[in-house]
Amino acid sequence: MPDFLTDQDIQDILQEPKRVPVGFQRRIVPRAKRGHSESELDIAGDQGSEFRVIARQSNVNPLDFSVILGYKVPESTLVLRLRRYNGRSHQHTNPIERQTFYDYHIHLATERYQRTGNREDTYAEPTDRYTTLDEALSCLVEDCSIVLPEEPQLGLFAT
Repeated sequence: MPDFLTDQDIQDILQEPKRVPVGFQRRIVPRAKRGHSESELDIAGDQGSEFRVIARQSNVNPLDFSVILGYKVPESTLVLRLRRYNGRSHQHTNPIERQTFYDYHIHLATERYQRTGNREDTYAEPTDRYTTLDEALSCLVEDCSIVLPEEPQLGLFAT
């Protein structure tokens, strides 16, 4: 694996269709963790890439949630966070731009932040596209080329 993903690599990976299998709801069991519940779903991309979708929700604060699309780096145990949709529960600062805000926000993996030694998804942008975990999940599905099965369902995760 290269030392970093380029912005074009990230865009190509995000555009790869990721098909959620029929009956996936039976495989998702929210687990209690320290102060929150968490669900995970591994999905495959049409071109062979592997991904993990993670949804976390605080047990106390409904604004404290996160929905993540992770990319499983081939021939590695590394999972890079390509997108992370966070609730409005904390202040965020983009260190390079020195921009600080307290809002719902979407973390985006970038080549620039990787090259400066930061985590791949350190950069974030405020958003008004969602206010709940379910709405954040819908944004992830829309933004990240996730294809849901054609079956009746309540949502991607039981929350």
